[in-house]
Amino acid sequence: MFTSSRRPPAPLALIVAACVWGVAWYPYRLLAEAGLSGSQSSLLTYAVALVIMLAIYPPRRPWPSDNRLLLFAVAMAAGWTNLAYVLAVIRGEIMRVMLLFYLAPLWTVPFARLILAEKAGVRGWLVIAMSLLGAVVMLYDLDGGLPFPTNMAEWLGLSAGFTFALSNVLVRKLKEVPTERRSVWIFAGVLLIALLPVTGEGNLAVRLVVLTGFDWWLVVLTGALLVLVTFSVQYGLAHTPANRAIVILLTELVVAAFFSWYWAGEIMGIQDWLGGALIVAASLISGNMEAKIND
Repeated sequence: MFTSSRRPPAPLALIVAACVWGVAWYPYRLLAEAGLSGSQSSLLTYAVALVIMLAIYPPRRPWPSDNRLLLFAVAMAAGWTNLAYVLAVIRGEIMRVMLLFYLAPLWTVPFARLILAEKAGVRGWLVIAMSLLGAVVMLYDLDGGLPFPTNMAEWLGLSAGFTFALSNVLVRKLKEVPTERRSVWIFAGVLLIALLPVTGEGNLAVRLVVLTGFDWWLVVLTGALLVLVTFSVQYGLAHTPANRAIVILLTELVVAAFFSWYWAGEIMGIQDWLGGALIVAASLISGNMEAKIND
């Protein structure tokens, strides 16, 4: 453990997390090229993450009866968030998927009202309005089509943001539960959610046999990075003002924009930039709301 004089700077931890999430799509695309489906690669990488987590923090009471239902709800919501995100970035355009995911503040406002009894206020309604406007601008078809996601990857990205907002609100309700315990439940939730489609696919053993040594190292490395990101975010958020933290975490989009161009040759259009700017602005306002709630 770090002493108070040797702790790494909290903003640096958030930058590390943002950079990792900004490129996390790439190993999953490489694993897809190696023959693994998104659900199969999620199952393997999160299994590695869960093993590492349990090795670091062996649970004394992994299934506490007083919080079991809420922890299960967090696990299911976070499980779908992570699986849907992986499936989306394998199939779709990285930045469009990420921007639809970043509509999470739009869903956070009503969830916080229903679950935590927090009133939205003027800022909350502004977040909703700017998020919706950003989505409309980004998704609007100049030929007259309705501003809805146009393919499965975009719908998956949108749904991932929806369940991400739900899991975040539930985690706030479980703030007294240690981070490592919540993380174990979340990783287990991803495994359970991913196991359902994997069971239906029925060819996992065949695909595992043909994986190369590089592919296996990629699985292990990705699982280890998932653990690193989990603790980096939790440490950074615990020691950084919320309104500053959200600005730092949004660097994920900058990193993703650069590497989706550099590695995948994807270029955002003017509508994507304009809609994305509104969605990012809504996230910044939402982060400022979080800071006032926590003060």
